Amino acid sequence: MLVGVLADTHDRLPAIAEFTKRFREAGVGLVLHAGDFCASWSLRPIIEANLALAGVYGRNDGDREGLRAEAAKGMGTEIYEGPHSVEVNGARILLVHDIGDVNDRSVSGHAVVIHGYTHKCRREVTGDTLLLNPGEACGWLYGTPGAALLDLDTKDVTFITLEGDQWRC
Repeated sequence: MLVGVLADTHDRLPAIAEFTKRFREAGVGLVLHAGDFCASWSLRPIIEANLALAGVYGRNDGDREGLRAEAAKGMGTEIYEGPHSVEVNGARILLVHDIGDVNDRSVSGHAVVIHGYTHKCRREVTGDTLLLNPGEACGWLYGTPGAALLDLDTKDVTFITLEGDQWRC
């Protein structure tokens, strides 16, 4: 199963809309988001594309009630307090904004740990666990909006940018 991975979208609607379009074109049916949506309207492109979303709040998600209300408009759109564990296609996935908020024991109990916060892409395997940060979808800090495609069956990760590039972290 192919999932789209986002973090640190920080209200940048054009980037969110473009990544959503690319996710749909790639055959993604689920988006996993590691927090810092910032405003409720950040969910609209994902909801309008009829993509399911599971995400956690980040440190810059001040209007959690607004995000919760907007999420309720989408089918299969859920935002949780982090860290939050979900099972997707038989794989246990931990969603957390800041990887520093979880201990090694929590990490090792999951096939995949998706995080954000640093705005830098990361792909690292520790034991049987894939640690994944898709980078900043907003592009505010480092200039290039990024996201990732994750094949849950193989744990292959493809990092994508709005410049059309694919790169490895």
